[in-house]
Parts: sequence; structure tokens; C-alpha cells
Amino acid sequence: MKYDKIKSWAFKEAELLLKAVNNSCPDKGYVLFETGYGPSGLPHIGTFGEVVRTDMVRKAFEHICDIPTKLFCVSDDMDGLRRVPDNIPNKQYYTQYIDLPLTSIPDPFGKKRSYGDYMNSKLIEFLDKFKFDYNFISATECYKSGLFNQYLIRVLEKYDDILNILLPTLGKERKENYSPFLPICPKTGRVLQVRVIERNIKSKTIVYIDVNGAKMEVSILDGGCKLQWKPDFAMRWVAFDVNYEIYGKDIQANSRIYNSISKILGKTPPQQMFYELFLDENGEKISKSKGNGLSIDSWLKYGNKESLKLFMYQTPQKAKKLHHSVVPQTFDQYISYLEEYNNTKNEIARLSNPIFYIHKTHIPVLHLNKISFLLLINLINACNTYDKDILWNYIKVFIPQDHIQTLEFVQLMLEYAIRYYQDFVKTKKKYKIPNEEEKAILRQLLRHLENDKLESDEIQNIIYRVGKENNLNIKQWFQSLYEIILGTKEGPRIGTFIELYGLNKVRELITKKCSSNYININDN
Repeated sequence: MKYDKIKSWAFKEAELLLKAVNNSCPDKGYVLFETGYGPSGLPHIGTFGEVVRTDMVRKAFEHICDIPTKLFCVSDDMDGLRRVPDNIPNKQYYTQYIDLPLTSIPDPFGKKRSYGDYMNSKLIEFLDKFKFDYNFISATECYKSGLFNQYLIRVLEKYDDILNILLPTLGKERKENYSPFLPICPKTGRVLQVRVIERNIKSKTIVYIDVNGAKMEVSILDGGCKLQWKPDFAMRWVAFDVNYEIYGKDIQANSRIYNSISKILGKTPPQQMFYELFLDENGEKISKSKGNGLSIDSWLKYGNKESLKLFMYQTPQKAKKLHHSVVPQTFDQYISYLEEYNNTKNEIARLSNPIFYIHKTHIPVLHLNKISFLLLINLINACNTYDKDILWNYIKVFIPQDHIQTLEFVQLMLEYAIRYYQDFVKTKKKYKIPNEEEKAILRQLLRHLENDKLESDEIQNIIYRVGKENNLNIKQWFQSLYEIILGTKEGPRIGTFIELYGLNKVRELITKKCSSNYININDN
């Protein structure tokens, strides 16, 4: 099979990885995928994106070879708290814990042993919700258990070589005090950014000057120290023998540093890919500490897991705004890709389709006919009701009643659409009052819609033809219809909506809007 014809970034990444491991299984017995997580704040949707994209590459890799794989999700929970996040209780109280390791700080939510443990539990919760096959790794446990000891010794032995890589990247003031090792203060337990004045390879210790000017000697082993984040990143690659890692563009510039340190420590760096960062509605970078942007739970309130995965799959190296308005469109794209996947047996087409990477095993076959997320939102709008029984009377004629999977899917989609409409559409409805010229065109349209047996494509063509006959800008004409009929600027194919809602009801609505004594009272 000619894999070069497959149009999928995940598949191309898998091919690069297979080449990087020389088409053979590493000595450890598997190819290791890794993702890193900084638990300074609650996991956000960008964290999910990193894991799900890695998992997509993993699936593609497993498709082209029989080499076993594993996924490590590593939490940097021994990092010192740099700033207190905005989205935790009693924020002011937590300023006293600045620079303490995240696993040495009380849980602000009162549910776990520590701040780090709580944030880790939320990470594990969403990993399990999406049924990822992974091993969770705590950096605190790795340091304190001695798992990293031999690699920390190697960093101590190669101290000067590592400094030669890092110092040229630092400012003048930072250079004077920089050390790859961050001692954990024996008195306060804080992670210290201090100047190291001595290092002893034989005793596995470093000496630094504390705030009182006294010399302090601490072991680098068993959690006595941790590494600065750049050498830590590379050391972890070496300690676990990582073969593949995806990371954000914000740390892409450091890849040369990670690679160089990995080689100094005796290992070939993993195959890597960077992804662009998500932006919130204002175009600002999503941040765990700020809690801005759309959360995982928020997306899942309005859309299914598969639609969220699709959003993550699409153009990972392009910055995208992530807010509620992308959910309906992405949901409908998922439906479209699913239909394309099921309508072909061609393997190249299927491996080029996002559906292959979104679903683990079972890929549903749905018979949705003309039902879409946007269509349901507009149906709710037109019916002015959240009563699922009433709405279902309009929908059921389009769905085969003996296809349980489709029925369940549409019922769930209707629940999502109702929530979305309530939270985002209803409050923004603004009906357009047609002027006399527009009323004349609407009456012309009514004459063409007298036949109750018209189907969606015929309705669509009639609307298009009326617009052309009146020399209208077609895009603006369709937008005007949405504003006049539904109070929104956009929606699904209007022909499909009219067929679903009913020609008689739409005729009544247009007739009402064309009435000489019509007054807009926001209709619904």
C-alpha cells in the first residue's frame, strides 16, 4: 500500500517515528509515547489536546507495525508554585505557599492530600473519561523513590557540559546564579533558585548559600533536589527512554536544548512534534492559572466527545480560537466525516479521514438523513420550545425508527442542542423587520412555495432562484431570510430546515412578517 497518498498529519508522524526506531522494537520492549502536564492549575482543554493528539499518532503507528506501545502521562508535580491561580478557593491564603512543591501544599478543595494530588486526580479523571490507555507518572514519586537517581548523578557528572548549553540562552543576571539543580530547602521545604558554589560527584551532593549567607550541603538524590525545567525535560526523556513527544509551540524554541542535553546524558532524543496554542475568544493564550477559554466540561455540555477529538485533530500546527461558537460547526463536521468514512471501503480514504483517529475501535454507522446540530438549534428556535416530545415529532419522520443507534444519537444531539440554544442563542436573537422591497420579494417566494410536496433541494433551489431573479447578493439574501424567520444570522441549509419545520408553518411565518400591520416584539 502507498502510504504517501494518505492525507493525515498523524499518519505522517507515525511513519517518521517508525523510521526513527529503525523499524524495530526498542530494547525496552515497546515504543514509548509521552506527554507532560504542569499541575499548577486545573487541567484545561489544551492539556487534553496534547494527550489526544499523541494518542492519534499512536493509533496510526500501531496500524503500520506490530511493535508494542505505551503512553506515559507525566505530572511535574514537584515543581514549586510560582503564582496562585485565579480559579481556586481562598486564593489569597495560598500566597504563603509560593515556591513549595505542589505536592507539599494543602488541597484548596479539601479532597486530596495535597494541591498536586488534587490537580493530578482531575487529570486522571478526564484521561479515564476518554478511555485513554496510559500510565500515570508522578514526578514527585520518581524523584523521591530514587527512580531518577542514576540520571541525576549523570547530570552532576556532566554539569559543566550542560551549563555550556544553557548559559548562552540566559540573561546576564540569571547566568550568575543558574544551576541545573534546584535544592529543596531542608528547613522550609521550598524549591530554591540559588547559586550552587560546590558540587561533589563522590558524595552526590551540591553546596549552596542560603538566604542567611550560610553554606548548605544537600544530596541530589531521593528528592533532595529537582532539576530546572529545561534539563528536567531532557532528563525525563533519557530516564524513560521516550520515543515520541508532542509539545506546545511555546517551548518549541527549547527543542535544541532538550536534544543536546539528551545526547550528553547518553540517549538519542525522541521524535517530536509541536502544536500551536489555543486562543480564547479575545485571542489570548489559554492559561491554566487564568482559567480562560473553554473547559473540557463546557465542551461536553454542548457536544459529544468525538466532536472535541475532531477539533483537536484539525490543523494542530495552526492557532485556533477555542470558544463555544465552534462547537456546533465541529459537531456537524464530525457527522459529515463519519458519513464519508462509512460510505467508502477505500483504505487510503479511510486512513485520511479524521474518524479513523477519533474512534478507538467501534465506529458507529448512523442514518441521520438531513439531521444536523445546526438544524436542531434552528428547529428549537422556530418551535420556541424545549419540550423534546414536541421537537421529536418534527425529527422522527427523517430517522429510521428501527435503527436504535441512530435514534439514541439524535436524542443525545437534541439534548446538546437545547442546552446550546438556551445558553448562547436565545439571548442573542434579533429579528429583522423586512422593508417594503423585501416584503415584495418574500411574497414572490411564497408563491413558489405553495406546493406542500417540495423537498429540501427543490426549496433550496427556489430560494436561490428568487434571489437571482431580484439581483440580490445571494449570501446576504440567505442571511436576511435567517434574520427575518429565526432572528439569527446563520444556520443549516435553509431548504432542509424548511422541509423539517414544515412548509405550511414557514408560509404562515413569512405571511405574518409581510403583513402591513406586523410589529416586531422579538417574536418568540
